[in-house]
Amino acid sequence: MTDSYLISGGHPLKGEVVLSGAKNVALKTIIGALMFKGEVTLKNIPRINDVLDLIELIRSLGATAEFIQKNTLIINGDSLKSNRVDLVNGSKIRVSFMLFAPLLHRFGECFVPNPGGCRIGARPIDRIIKGLITLGIKVAYNSETGYYHAKIINKPKGNYKFEKPSHTGTELLMMIGLMTGDKVVIENIANEPEIDDLILYLNSSGARIVEEENKIIIGQTSELKQKEAFTIMSDRNELVTYATLAVASKGEVIISPINENLIGSFLEIMKKTGAGVEVISNFKYRFFNKGEIKPVDIETSPHPGFMTDWQPSWAILMIKANGQSVIHERVFENRFSYVDELKKLGSNIKFIESKVENPSDFYHFNYDKNNAYQQTIKIIGPSQLHNAILNIADLRAGAALACGALLAEGESVVNGASILERGYEDFVEKVKKLGGEIRKI
Repeated sequence: MTDSYLISGGHPLKGEVVLSGAKNVALKTIIGALMFKGEVTLKNIPRINDVLDLIELIRSLGATAEFIQKNTLIINGDSLKSNRVDLVNGSKIRVSFMLFAPLLHRFGECFVPNPGGCRIGARPIDRIIKGLITLGIKVAYNSETGYYHAKIINKPKGNYKFEKPSHTGTELLMMIGLMTGDKVVIENIANEPEIDDLILYLNSSGARIVEEENKIIIGQTSELKQKEAFTIMSDRNELVTYATLAVASKGEVIISPINENLIGSFLEIMKKTGAGVEVISNFKYRFFNKGEIKPVDIETSPHPGFMTDWQPSWAILMIKANGQSVIHERVFENRFSYVDELKKLGSNIKFIESKVENPSDFYHFNYDKNNAYQQTIKIIGPSQLHNAILNIADLRAGAALACGALLAEGESVVNGASILERGYEDFVEKVKKLGGEIRKI
């Protein structure tokens, strides 16, 4: 099986990109569909590895799922027959952990293994397990088998407040709340647009979910049944990848369709670099190189801040900036797997110390004062990049490495293409349309 890219870089990338559907909405709407009665039709679902792995997983549980067009998926959970998630399939993808909701909804109890996915940090699930227990779910973990055993004794109810906001936790507890016979309130929630899209999807089919400032209120729902096909939002992470790549390569790209509200913080910071940023319409944008790229420091934070998923792509742009820039990662504690790999291309990047007064409050992960963290990098540019052999360790880092190779003179090999393709649909084809020289080997 081929799992590498052969890339000949050093060319300006120009053209147009049509964004695929958002990975983090596609996965959650597919899982949510298993709680519906009858068929569910989802549109704009990207054919990425995470989606394909999830489809294989829910089929192994007895559900049906089939693409009837390239990005239109029909799912039916009525035929679910197993409440035990297969260890091999479940370990491939972190979102398998959210199968707690549909399996508890259908069977009243379930067995779910520790989640898989990218290792960009510990991503502790203790907050989520605590939330399940608080809402009335009985949960036990077997360290020998690696499985959680969950059981509903009474219908979920009550309030739970996250110590720190959790994207996956908010979505899972919201789905658990759909089974309430009374009301469930989730406080200190994550406020990402992908969660708003999931709420829109569930409410359009009979759910009663209300979002108020920093909390979600879920009322009693009798049955979920889809009235019409649901189209998920576009992937804002994909936009950032192609926008930064185009400007760094001294090219230009037109990208659509995505609502400006989803990428406002990125657009503002991009303008500070001196790059050309043109809003053609509320859903179409033009990014282009205007000459010297100015260095801009960033700190990652949840929406509406600068997303953690954007920072590897930002590093690619800053490699070509004229001067010194700093990236401070606040969301995950292992998000810089790309640093040593980009050094192979000739980039000037190094880790630096971050002085933070209250790190337990400042960082969104479970900070342990006894651990040594590397949360900040300094980039000095512009660097003239050369070819290298690179290895992908996680999804967004993979996109940064492929983009770095596209900026570098000569022929590079990027190993681990399947990791990048967990979240990027038609990556090779889209890069080729922009004039990039890339092929799978």
